[in-house]
Amino acid sequence: MTLRSNGLARLRAAGVPRNLTPVRKSPKGYQELFVVMSRVWSVLAAIVVAVTAAAQQTTSDPQQRMSETVSVGYVMIPFTALDPKGRAIVDLHANEVALQVDGQKVPSDMFEKSQNAPVSFTILLDGSGSMALAGKMDAARAAIGALLAHRKPGDDFALYVFAESVAREMVPFTDKPSDITDALAKVKPYGKTAFFDALSTMPERSELGNNPTRAIILLSDGIDNASEMSRPELARRLEGVAVPIYPLGIRDPDVAEMRAKQVREELSDVTLLEEVAKLTGGKLTLGSTPQQIALAVAGLEKDLRAQYLIGFAPTGKGAVKYHRISLKLAGRVQTVRVRAGYLGTEPPLVATRGKNERKGSR
Repeated sequence: MTLRSNGLARLRAAGVPRNLTPVRKSPKGYQELFVVMSRVWSVLAAIVVAVTAAAQQTTSDPQQRMSETVSVGYVMIPFTALDPKGRAIVDLHANEVALQVDGQKVPSDMFEKSQNAPVSFTILLDGSGSMALAGKMDAARAAIGALLAHRKPGDDFALYVFAESVAREMVPFTDKPSDITDALAKVKPYGKTAFFDALSTMPERSELGNNPTRAIILLSDGIDNASEMSRPELARRLEGVAVPIYPLGIRDPDVAEMRAKQVREELSDVTLLEEVAKLTGGKLTLGSTPQQIALAVAGLEKDLRAQYLIGFAPTGKGAVKYHRISLKLAGRVQTVRVRAGYLGTEPPLVATRGKNERKGSR
C-alpha cells in the first residue's frame, strides 16, 4: 500500500492528471501506468536535452559570442560632435555629416538626435586592493554618486565589480538609485586587478539595458596585473563594439614620487585606457579627488545627452572583417567622438556618377 501510494504521488508530482493514474492492481492498470510513465519520461528527456544544449551555447567561447554580437545586419553609429571650445553641438543637421567606411563614402539611411534621451549605464568598478589606498574608493563612489544625481527619467543603471577574476554583477539594470548606493556600501577592496578580462565582457552585458543609448563607465586606478587576456587581445575584442566606453582613471596624487619604473607602467596603462576610449567612441578622464571625478562624470553625461545616431545595412557581400569608420562634418565641428569601426560584410557605397550619387548625398 505504501509503495503504491508513493508511486501515485510521484506521478502527480510529474504532472500526470489524477484520472490517468491506475486505481487497481489489474494487468490493464499496469499497462496504462507503463504508457503514462513512458510519456512522462519522454517529456523529461526532451527537457534535459534542451537545457543541456542551452548550457553548451551559454558556455561557448566568449570571443565567438562577441563576434556574433558585433557582426550584425545593421550598423548603428552613435557619435558626439564638439565645437572648438569642446562643447557638444546639439543642432547638427544631416547634410552636415558625411559617413565613410574604409575611406569610401557610404549612404546613411538614419539620422537621429538622441538629445536628452534616456541612457543605460553599465558601471564597471575596480574592487581590487589598491582601491583601498589614498581615498580611491571614495573617489569612485563620488563618481557614481554624480552619475546617479544627473539621472533623467528612463535612465537605468547596472553595477559590476571586479578584482582578480571576471566581473561580478552586484546590481542588474535598475531605475532605482538606492539599489546601486546600497550595493556600493558593501564593496570591500581586495586582491589584484584584472580589468582586461572584466572589460571584455561588458559590451555584451550592456545590451541588457532598456535604452538604445548605452555607455560603459570604467572606474579603475591602475595597472592590470591579473588578467589572462593580453592588451592586444583586449583591443581586438573591442573592435567593432558600438557601446562607448568612458574610462575614469583614478590616480594617486603622489604618483610623481613613485619609482621611475612604476611611473612608466602607469603611463603605459593610461595609453591603453585612451585606446579603449577611442576604439569605442568614448573619452578618457583622469582624476585623483572626488571633485575631479565628479566633474568628469558630469561632462560625459552631458556628452551622452547630445548624441546623434546614423547607420546603414551592410550588403551581406564579401567576408566578415573589420572596417574603419570615419565622419566628415561641417566646418563648425572641431572634434567628433565615434566608434572606430565595425565587424561585418561590405558596406553599400555611394555611386560615383549620375543620379545615384546625388540621391545618396542628400
